[in-house]
This record gives sequence, structure tokens and C-alpha cells, in this order.
Amino acid sequence: QVHLVESGGGLVQAGGSLRLSCTASEGTFSRYNMGWFRQAPGKEREFVAAIHRSYENSAFADSVKGRFTISRDNAKNTASLQMNSLKPEDTAVYYCAGDRSAFLHRDRSSYEYWGQGTQVTVSS
Repeated sequence: QVHLVESGGGLVQAGGSLRLSCTASEGTFSRYNMGWFRQAPGKEREFVAAIHRSYENSAFADSVKGRFTISRDNAKNTASLQMNSLKPEDTAVYYCAGDRSAFLHRDRSSYEYWGQGTQVTVSS
């Protein structure tokens, strides 16, 4: 079982940037596809981005495409989400998640392991 810890959240003005990191507790990190999800108050948790364990492909929600990028460093057991041009509607708790399946998934039910989340607040 892998333990995931997010960091990098905070308060930022609209148009600003934040970089979230997700660090895994064990060396089998390279076996997991990594996803980022977010949950705003009163809303369901939604897909943001994901990256395949092989670095070969990634996926983004339409709402963040062109503004967010996802990366990973298997040697450091870390996945990152670079968020640029932030908007107030990006305000949410952001979660990283791990999935051992062969393909990238956008549905949260496919992800086995979850971090505790980190708050991102974008002021207008």
C-alpha cells in the first residue's frame, strides 16, 4: 500500500500560479498512474489531470487544459501539478491519487490510493 501526501496549496490571487506536489511513501511509485482531483464545497470530487506511470501520456479536464500541467519524477516518488492562470472557480481541495491499471482513468473509482488533500483558494 502506498501513502500519498500532498503539499503546495495556499491562497493566491486570480491569475496567479501554484505548484502542488504529491509524494509517495514507497519505492513502487513508478507502478502507479497518478491523478489529481479536486472537490469544491458542495460539489462532487472531479477529475483534474492524470499522468501514466511510463510518462507516455497525460490527460486533463477541459476546464484546466492549457493552464495546468502535470509531471512526475519516479526517482523522487513525486508527482506535481503546475497550475497557472488560476481562477476563483479553481478553488477546491486538491487530492492526488494512485492507480495501478494499465491505462489512464478519469473516474475516481479507478484510483486505489488517495492523499489527504491540500486546500487551494483563489481570490478574485
